[in-house]
Amino acid sequence: MKLIPRIKNYLNNSEIDDRERLFMLLAGISLTGLVVAFFSGLFMGENFESLLFCAIAFVLFGVMTIIGFRIKKVVAISYITAFILIFVFMPLNFFSSGGIHGGAVIWGVFDIMYISLVLRGKARVVFLMLDFLASVVVFALYKLYPSLTLAHDEDTAFFDSAYSFIIVSAFLIVMVGFQNYLYRAENKKSREQKDEIDELNKAQNRFFSSMSHEIRTPINTIIGLNEMILREDISEEINEDATNIESASKLLLHLINDILDMSKFQSGQMTINPAAYHLSDMISDVVSMIWIRAKEKGLEFVVDVSPNLPAELYGDEMRIKQILINILNNAVKYTEHGSVTLTVHGEDQDGDINVVYSVTDTGMGIRKESIPYLFDAFKRVDEERTTMIEGTGLGLSIVKQFVDLMGGKISVDSVYTQGSTFSVEIPQQIVGDAKLGQLDKEKRTMGRRSAYHVKFEAPKAKVLVVDDTSANLLVVKKLLRDTKVQVTAVSSGDEALDMTLDTPYDIILMDHKMPGMDGITCFHRIRTQIGGLCHDTKVIALTANAGSDIAALYEREGFDGYLVKPVNSDVLEEMIMDNLPERLVTVLSTDNIEEKSRLWREEHRVKAAVEVVTISMADLPKDILEKHSINTIPVEVQTDKGIFRDKVDISTMDLLEYMGHDEKKAKVLPLSQDKYIEAFSEGLGRARNVIFIPMSANITNSSYSIALEAAKSFDNVIVIDPGQLSSGQGLVALEAARLAETGASIEEIIAGVETKKKLIQTSFIVDDMKYLARAEHVTVHAVELTKAFMVRPVIYMKNGNTRPRGVCFGSRKRAWRRYIKTTLKHVDKIDTSLLFITYVGLNKEQLDTIKAEVEKIIHFDDVRTQEASPAVSIDCGPGTFGLIFSYLA
Repeated sequence: MKLIPRIKNYLNNSEIDDRERLFMLLAGISLTGLVVAFFSGLFMGENFESLLFCAIAFVLFGVMTIIGFRIKKVVAISYITAFILIFVFMPLNFFSSGGIHGGAVIWGVFDIMYISLVLRGKARVVFLMLDFLASVVVFALYKLYPSLTLAHDEDTAFFDSAYSFIIVSAFLIVMVGFQNYLYRAENKKSREQKDEIDELNKAQNRFFSSMSHEIRTPINTIIGLNEMILREDISEEINEDATNIESASKLLLHLINDILDMSKFQSGQMTINPAAYHLSDMISDVVSMIWIRAKEKGLEFVVDVSPNLPAELYGDEMRIKQILINILNNAVKYTEHGSVTLTVHGEDQDGDINVVYSVTDTGMGIRKESIPYLFDAFKRVDEERTTMIEGTGLGLSIVKQFVDLMGGKISVDSVYTQGSTFSVEIPQQIVGDAKLGQLDKEKRTMGRRSAYHVKFEAPKAKVLVVDDTSANLLVVKKLLRDTKVQVTAVSSGDEALDMTLDTPYDIILMDHKMPGMDGITCFHRIRTQIGGLCHDTKVIALTANAGSDIAALYEREGFDGYLVKPVNSDVLEEMIMDNLPERLVTVLSTDNIEEKSRLWREEHRVKAAVEVVTISMADLPKDILEKHSINTIPVEVQTDKGIFRDKVDISTMDLLEYMGHDEKKAKVLPLSQDKYIEAFSEGLGRARNVIFIPMSANITNSSYSIALEAAKSFDNVIVIDPGQLSSGQGLVALEAARLAETGASIEEIIAGVETKKKLIQTSFIVDDMKYLARAEHVTVHAVELTKAFMVRPVIYMKNGNTRPRGVCFGSRKRAWRRYIKTTLKHVDKIDTSLLFITYVGLNKEQLDTIKAEVEKIIHFDDVRTQEASPAVSIDCGPGTFGLIFSYLA
């Protein structure tokens, strides 16, 4: 009797693999079935061969099951069992039990079900295919060679089929039932785990919410009472200590906010709460919080705001502030010398605006290998250099998630040891038609308070403060002491109702979370209090909860405003002054400013959206480069006399003259990664994105891979392989610049360039192959043969590679005519807007001849004769020219 409970416990043990339990169950019922089959066959007069097969199968299967169970290799045994079922059990049972006139076919269904339930993945597919093939072979042999089958008489066939149907059906019911049981158990377990995780998340959120309230309460006391110390006439040492307490308290508050925000993101409860806000006020608030830190470190802090931005926008002002403060704080934190610059401008976007905030610093920069991990939570890159810098590593992770939540994007461009630029794009709705213009002068200067000066006095004003924490009541009373308002403090909602029943207060400061009656309930009861004297009194919520959703909450409930703990003394005074009746308020003066800093630039420096950069080997005329603002990086040419910058320190004629003397050699040096990084950094100083067009990646001396590696230091640098060289490469750069001028997005520019580069035809006819030989592209023997037979090779670009297209025989002019005619043969497919005749060492008369030959075949609207750069001329030599144009799309 003990056997059944043990089997039940084994099958219910979820720690054992499902396949192992299912296999052992099948093993048990299969062995039972074989025993029943043996004795049933014996009773029905089954042939000896069939009975012998049952006995052998029982012994074999039993031994395998025991071995698999003991050595804990049940999965491997299940594969062996499947193999034996397919290639031993099924064919022997079929041929020894009457073929289709018996129960063998029904047992075949059992084989399929066993494989489907016990095996997993590719093994199941393989064994099912093997079973199918084995079944085809068995049925084919049965049809072709019926003598192989031991025939059953009619009674034996009937009983064998009936028995097999009953037994296999029972097996299948047990197998499928147990499989369903496993699924139900697993689903139940998953649901329980999900409920447990949900409960843990709720508990975590409750904990963080409670922690926010509980931690902010003592911080409120610390900051508030510390403010009172700073207001006193105290010694320099005490003032310094109090200032350090203030700084440490604000840092602690910042860390708490980061942790709470990360918790909300992880639980999926973070939401965006948009509202109309004034952009100038928001920027001024952010700058006023950062400039002092920058000043203390001796950093120049520059603010560059486009006057064309809308004055009022619709979005989550609080979260945008949080994003900017995090990024600016990091910029100041990681910059020891130089400057931090905040640039703000906008891009029209279907009636709305994409506001772009860029923060550039001259700090330590970021290693390119660290950039992919920059926005990971709790990850601080380059820790060996930042161990002494405070922070948790949460800031940028939170910034990234806020930007994503608002449908924006963030990118970083950084040169290690030289500085970084963080760019944030946030789509916002425009409210009204007013433009930002130049910020008000008082918002364009930032000052540091030399001493506290009360903003107003209101001795007849009555203010009721409701808070369950006595320390918070003390802080508010002290902060308002110099305003001479009459402050009454109570510690519960019930006390507040008693006070409002008899006294008409001008303002009530109401804590939200209080034991018993909370602040919202108390507020509504004051509004509807029978006989109460404060039905219309302004009520300001006091809250320790941080988040953009609180503004919507208190507005929805009907409060006249809210203050977040720790309460800022300036904000508290302004809130009281703004909500008191004017007849009660005497405005004294604004704060004295000890020092002022001019932060805003007088004129906004507009960055281009995209700058196209290429190398000097992209043979484009100077006027085209200037017209389309295409910048070039000069490659370097090495000769025996030194290293020269292409087109800057050496001209094509200078190089040809040098190489013409004594068969001298020259070669192009690929640019270093550092030079590319420098060039990209300069480009990003002029534009928000850089598209770099190098020479084809498949050309010798191409530095495509080096440029690609350098671009990893920047999010806003895109390197595109043009699959071209010389003016063909230039045409690709020109297409990118034209698309940028139309306002196309980066994705649209990339797609347009990828299409254009396949349409460009680049080819050259070489007059003298000795220059190719010097560059070791061809042998000296090949040069001698081409001279002897007056052969001039034609080289063209295909799939980014230079390939010989053919040769032109005869004199130079005849070869040129042949080359021109062959190259321009598809007249109806050519884009006739622009043709480059790029040449090396030809005079005006020769160029006019080439242009005339072209005109005989096809007319181009614009034909440009462009001297190839010295770097391109090294391989070509004088007398070379090419026709470079585009086919129609």
